[in-house]
Amino acid sequence: MPGKHLYEYAVIRLVPRVEREEFLNVGIILFSKDAKYLHCKYQINIDKLKLYSCELEEADFEQNLSAFEKICAGSKDGGPVAQWEIPDRFRWLTAQRSSSIQTSRPHNGFSDNLDKTLERLFVELVL
Repeated sequence: MPGKHLYEYAVIRLVPRVEREEFLNVGIILFSKDAKYLHCKYQINIDKLKLYSCELEEADFEQNLSAFEKICAGSKDGGPVAQWEIPDRFRWLTAQRSSSIQTSRPHNGFSDNLDKTLERLFVELVL
């Protein structure tokens, strides 16, 4: 498959109250080892978030999601994890955890345009 990249993606979820196990899809992380690609896109729908009994403020979620973005980008201000190799960063971001921000298990596919695939998944699974 010339030009096609194997990719993995996970859905980023806000979990307003972990003990209730309710979540709101807010973003996508897309990773391709062969393309050295790791990007995320997110958007918090405040109206939907207000429907949940939420102990955290929007600013808390925004700060945590911003950390996801910095780690994906390998930013210097993303902490030590942001300096790891791309596959290790993706595995760390998608590791199972019990916190207010979680991810789905990774899924995979093939794409010849990873940016467009990220956008398509974002529209289909988040918006």
